[in-house]
Formats: sequence, C-alpha cells, structure tokens
Amino acid sequence: MCSALLLTVSPFPRVPLSKLSRPSERREPASLDTAWRDAGCGQIEASWVEREIRVIGWVHRRRDLGGLFFVDLRDRTGLLQISFGPEWTDAAALELVSALNPEDVVQATGVVAPRPRANPDMLTGEIELRVTSLERVSVADPLPILVYQPPDEALPSEELRLRHRVLDLRRPEMQRNLRLRHMVTNAVRASLSEQGFVEIETPLLTRQTPEGARDYLVPSRVHQGRFFALPQSPQLYKQLLVCGGFDRYFQIAKCLRDEDLRADRQPEFTQIDIEMAFVEQDDVFRAAERMFQRVWRDGLEEDLPAPFPRLPHAEAMERFGTDKPDLRIPWEIRDFTDALTGIGFGIFDGAVRAGGRVRGLVLPGGAALSRSRIAHYDKLAREAGARGVLWLKRSADGWSGPPAKVVGEEVAAALEARFGVGEGDLVFFVAGPDAESSTALDRLRRTAARELDAVDESRETWLWITEFPLYEEDAETGLPVPAQHAFTMPADPDIERLREDPLSVTARAYDLVYNGIEFGSGSIRCHLPEVQRVILEATGLTPEEVETRFGFLLEAFRFGVPPHGGVAVGMDRLVAEMVGCASIRDVIAFPKTAAARGLLERSPSTVTPAELEELGISVSGSTIA
Repeated sequence: MCSALLLTVSPFPRVPLSKLSRPSERREPASLDTAWRDAGCGQIEASWVEREIRVIGWVHRRRDLGGLFFVDLRDRTGLLQISFGPEWTDAAALELVSALNPEDVVQATGVVAPRPRANPDMLTGEIELRVTSLERVSVADPLPILVYQPPDEALPSEELRLRHRVLDLRRPEMQRNLRLRHMVTNAVRASLSEQGFVEIETPLLTRQTPEGARDYLVPSRVHQGRFFALPQSPQLYKQLLVCGGFDRYFQIAKCLRDEDLRADRQPEFTQIDIEMAFVEQDDVFRAAERMFQRVWRDGLEEDLPAPFPRLPHAEAMERFGTDKPDLRIPWEIRDFTDALTGIGFGIFDGAVRAGGRVRGLVLPGGAALSRSRIAHYDKLAREAGARGVLWLKRSADGWSGPPAKVVGEEVAAALEARFGVGEGDLVFFVAGPDAESSTALDRLRRTAARELDAVDESRETWLWITEFPLYEEDAETGLPVPAQHAFTMPADPDIERLREDPLSVTARAYDLVYNGIEFGSGSIRCHLPEVQRVILEATGLTPEEVETRFGFLLEAFRFGVPPHGGVAVGMDRLVAEMVGCASIRDVIAFPKTAAARGLLERSPSTVTPAELEELGISVSGSTIA
C-alpha cells in the first residue's frame, strides 16, 4: 500500500512554465480537424503559408495597434496569432474584433502568412493567420479570474482558482500539467503491457479493512444498516487476482481515505498499482525501474539510469534520520557520543546515561549563520520532538558555542580529524534517544541545506529503501501496528517470534524515494496462511475478528497461493515532481481543498430527509437539507 498523498516538492521547477509555447515543445501529433476547424491553433506550421484555413479557440489576449488588431487565439495545442487589417479583413470582422472579450470563443477563417516579426517563445511564432472573416461562437462574461496572466502578476488565491476551476484549467501551465499526466499514464500502460502485465479494474464498493486510515462508508439501500467501504487501496483484490492466476496485474487505481486535515493531502488520489506472482524483491524492482525509464523518456525526453541504489532502513535512519533521504544533500548524521562524553559537559553525559546518544551534523560554511538563525534551528528541533539543538562554530579565533568551554586540544583534534570540522564550519548536536534525534536532525539537515545552498539541484537521486520493520509501536495503545500494512512477508516468518517479540521482526518491504520524496511503497506479500493469521492477531485482532474481516482472503490462500509481491506508486506526486509543482492539486483536474471540500461543485452537500429515510439512516438535523 502506498501512502500516496503527502508531498514535499522541490521549489525548483524541472520544466520551465513557458515551455509549452516554445518551438522545442512537441506539437500535438493527432489530427484535430473537425467541422469547426482544420487544425489546432498550435498545429499550424510554416509550411502552411498561403493556405486558407479555419481555426477556433478562446481569445487569450487582444492588442489594438491603431487600425490593426492582433489576437492570440488559444486551444489546448497552443497559441496562434491571428491578425486583422483593412487590407485583408472584411468590415464585419473588423467591427467584431474590437468588441471581443477575453475568453470569447471565436472561429476565424483566413490565410496563413509569415509573421513580420517572429516570436521565438511561441510554438507558432514564425507565422500568423491573416483573418478574412470572424464568427463569435460564444460570449464570455467578465472573468472572476484571468486566464492570461501577465508575467509580473501573482496568481489569484488557490481558493479562488479552485472555485473557478474551469477557468483555471485553461491556463497554459494547467494544460501542460494534465497533458504530461496523460503522457505518464500512457507510458505506464505501455511499459507494463510490454512486460506482460494485464490491466484489471477492482471494485470501488468493498468492505472495511484496516489499512491505516479511516474508510469512507457508503450506506446500502438494499441491505439497510449495512455499509460498503470505498477502497483505501486495491491491496486485497490484487492479491486475490494473483491467486486467480493473473500473475502480472496492474491498475491505475482510485484510492480514497478519510484522513484528518493535512496540507496538500487529498481524500481521493490515484496510484499505479502493480502486483506480480512468482517473484522476489529484485523482480519487482526491475519491473518498476523499466516503467520509470519509459515514463522519463516519454514524458521528459530524458534517459534514466538503472538499477537504482538500495539502502537498508536501519542504515538510512542512522545516516540520514529518515527513511526518505534526499541524497542530493552531501551531509550525513554522525555519532559524536564517544568524542563528546566524559569531557565534563553535563547535557551530553546525562543523555548517554539515560540510554541516548550524541548525534550531529557538520555544516560546511555554516559558521556564517547568525545566532538568531541558530535559535531558529533550535526551535525546529524542538518542534520535531527533540529537547533542542546545541552548536559549535569553528572560526579563525577558535571555538564558540555552548560546549566550547570543554573543547580542549584532544577533542578539537578529534572533531577535525574524525569528523572533518574545519574553519568556517558549524556543528549541530542533538542529545537523546535515537527516535528524537533522528527526526530533529533530518529536519535540520533539509532546512539548513536549502539555506546554505548545499542541495545539488543538477542531480536526480533514486533510492530503494529496504528491510523495513514489520511493526511499529502505537504510541497510544502500545500495540504493534503494521509499519506499512499487515500483508507483508516477514524476513523471518517464525511464528513464535511474531507472537513473542513482533517489534523485532523485519519485513520484506521497500519504498522508492526520489530526491527525498517517497514515490511508492511495496513488499513481498505473506502467502503463508498460518503466518498471515499471526501477523493480523499481533495487531490486537482476535481469531474471530481475523476470520470475519479477512476470511475471504485466507480462504483463497487455501487453494494454492503463489509467492507474490508488488509496489504502488503515487501518480499525483509523481507528476507534480516531474513538472515542479508546489502542490499535487495542480496536477489533478478537480481536486479537493485541504479541508476536503470541492469548491467548484460545492461538495460535500446535504441530502433530504426523504433520501435518508430511504437509506434507513438517521442523522442530526443540522446536516439535513
């Protein structure tokens, strides 16, 4: 199961926002001629000069140059300049063009001609259409938001853009985003089909299963008092499909989760869902890497090297403090415990006596940070759950910072020789349990790397994180909860160990990380019925509850289940990163807000008492229409 919603996107776009209107952009290859047009606006080429054609689209921008009029006409293929002059345009068209509104739909007939002054930033910048006649097909009211956005003006608020999403979708940037999403979808289908996968749709109306978030429930009118659940992922169905003999399945699947409000999360999202039978981890990796290579080649015209590097989960946490490290940052977390305890600094000594460690980061050039900025990093560390951050600076005048008074010659030599601390550097230390220091140091590493320009933006880094723990301890109940989901094969499927010490068990699970962003998650699944029962029972379910909730899966396992595994990739975050968007909402046609509301269609909406009565549901009066 892929937790495919949380997104932290690089603020540096991969693809320039103006690329759609540049000659290097690929023209729409399909013929778009219809009864209304001979081609799309962006399909007109210099070879069409002196040809009479018809085009239709939206008025993007109009310019009046004293008797000569120029209109940029737009459709999804791009922009075309159409020109109006008394020498070639009829009088009715000249009168009409002066009254056009932004976003009017017009049909223009005319002759393709060389543009007097070429525009290298437009796909059709070498030519124009000299209009002989013009028809206004529909009239646009005054616009609540602009589609043509002057370069020096900021976009309207996201709330206003979502409320008027139809207009927002017309912007070239949004057209580019969704066109690229289409290309990615096609590349996924092509690659997986070539690898022998079969695309199969799984139900949207299913039963509740524990997958880490709340389900959306759908009441049954026919079976009153009973509810369907909308799927958080196709996890169980895809396992049933491999049991049914489809040894290579995929689906571009809608997933729905009723989660608490978080920035840039969506209650419904799309994932590329892949499952394979008779495989081990390496087989899944190869299939996914081939898919990504096709996506990068078709979507970005780039070659993607494979195989991707691999890093065990425990090593990732030790070196980077996170299971999704951004390897474009060269800094790693270091263990300073031996060098800095027993030298008379009480905070370090106390943390080690309590079972913790002293871990830190060396920031080359970080001594340039002011004390007020360092105080900001202390705040970040506390927000991340640590008790604060301590620091040391090395300058030409020596050491400064809270521990500086105990840094003698021996400690100074160790900091220099073992940890590479040089003049002008800053060291951040977090003392305490690993769970606290890892989270805090990860946050400091990412934030300081941006501030000190230490992120190598010229690189792309891909990474498989492997050997996840099977369980994590629930902070509230103390019970084991699956680190990913409860259908993963343990590295050591020992039933007694699962029962007696489940938190010590490693899973055959993996994540795919791109530039510090989790693109997908997967695992080799547990195909042993007796082990699967114990895995579920370890989460606190009784044998009866296991049978009630998952009996259909365990029954399928009784009739010859193949070893199998898979991966799920978040489509929304994948496309958002490819185009450099700051939000996944900009690569989804009709997204919800962070408050899970549809501003365009005004959802969720109320229902009438009669409709509720038909469903056998009683709710509070405030929710009834």
